[in-house]
Amino acid sequence: MPDQKPDPTAPLSAFPAYTWPEGKQSAVLLSVDVDANSPFLWSQGDSAPERLGTHEIRNFGPRTGLWRLVELFARFDFKASFYVPGHVAEQHPDMLPALLDAGHEIGLHGYFHEIVSEISDAEFTGALEASLELFIAQTGKRPSGFRSPAWEMTPHMLSEVKRLGLAYDSSLSGFDHPYEIEGVTEIPVQWATDDAIFFKFEGGGRDRFPMQSGRMVLEDWKSEWRTLHRFGGLFTLTIHDWISGRAQRIALLEDLLQEIADEPTAWVATADEIARFHQGSANRNRFAVEAKIPQAIASRRFGKNA
Repeated sequence: MPDQKPDPTAPLSAFPAYTWPEGKQSAVLLSVDVDANSPFLWSQGDSAPERLGTHEIRNFGPRTGLWRLVELFARFDFKASFYVPGHVAEQHPDMLPALLDAGHEIGLHGYFHEIVSEISDAEFTGALEASLELFIAQTGKRPSGFRSPAWEMTPHMLSEVKRLGLAYDSSLSGFDHPYEIEGVTEIPVQWATDDAIFFKFEGGGRDRFPMQSGRMVLEDWKSEWRTLHRFGGLFTLTIHDWISGRAQRIALLEDLLQEIADEPTAWVATADEIARFHQGSANRNRFAVEAKIPQAIASRRFGKNA
């Protein structure tokens, strides 16, 4: 029997194609995780050493890096989503109002950048509620989105995001366009377009991998953006104030953003705008999934020597 050629009109997935606003082929989310030194403080607990190196590296973010990013986005007339731990907002009370005044979105990102595996359900709920209360007190405005520190989620966390009436979560990667998981609108992320895995280098013997070439990362990000645009997906870029506010990374971002700006069918929007579009569009419920945790397989063995 002769080999059959694939049908070029056959769908590539059981799911339909995602549809964007009229005239747009794809979307771009520029997101900034304003972590500053909160992850380092969380990792040290009650035994933070009296050493300044890591603190000063990370303090560069709220002092300088964050505002370079704000200025960069303004030059392209792009609006971004900034995810801020409660502790960082507490230490810099003018930050959230300034970001809102510049037209950007602010979203929740834990209180001390808590790692999910290190806290209980009750502690997560307490941190989320405290962050929400602080954001409202500082801005008079209720944030609409949440992004989990280190991008991990549990069914309990999803249920709390829904209970508190947040419009979306942005922590998971089940599609490369918006979807729903347990009734929560998900604005997906991707590690390959996160600056931390390439440039998070603090020294002091704690780093596991060397810093990467900015030129190499730029070419990879451009390739990802071009191909996602062709597929009609969402290109979510995640950067950090203390990492991508440095001079070399600003130059890298200028190059990337210029290419995006030159494509008129790319929709650059905040996560809140993308979530609200999704909720009011024909895409809603087309990509709904459950938050299923597979059963452990430790008891399943094959062969007599298993």
